[in-house]
Amino acid sequence: MSILTTTAAIAATALLAAFGIGQITGPSIETEIEIDAPASVVWKELADTDSYGDWNPFVRRISGDLEVGKYLEVTVGADGNTPMDFTPEVLVANENEELRWVGRLGFKGVFDGEHYFILEETDRGTTVFRHGENFTGLLGFPLIALIREDTYQGFLAMNDALKARAEARS
Repeated sequence: MSILTTTAAIAATALLAAFGIGQITGPSIETEIEIDAPASVVWKELADTDSYGDWNPFVRRISGDLEVGKYLEVTVGADGNTPMDFTPEVLVANENEELRWVGRLGFKGVFDGEHYFILEETDRGTTVFRHGENFTGLLGFPLIALIREDTYQGFLAMNDALKARAEARS
């Protein structure tokens, strides 16, 4: 490696560290809905990724194992929007509690999205379903401005569809 290349790499690393790229909390989207079904029923529908094409208006397809460290193939896109394919890594897969993955545009620190589904069973036997995404990276703020509303509406549509499906099976 030449001195110029080494110097450029050190300078780039220092610049990224100085701005905290990938570590500063960026924009986020969060939704919440109460589902009249126990967490185990909601989880069963959420984890049945083979059926997403039948009911999920936002996450159209997921293939792969819901296991920490595994990569999924995911297609998202609400009606009328161009579908987007990406390959996120599963970060958390706790049955009846939480599913979380991180997807990246390019390499870490450019535009990262940590997508999550959190299930909290209430003492009434219902489930509070939190669905959101935290964005970080150099392009976090500029890109979220372009996709925020469609993504938010997509999350709401998925939540409503999951609620209807889980309640019908409860």
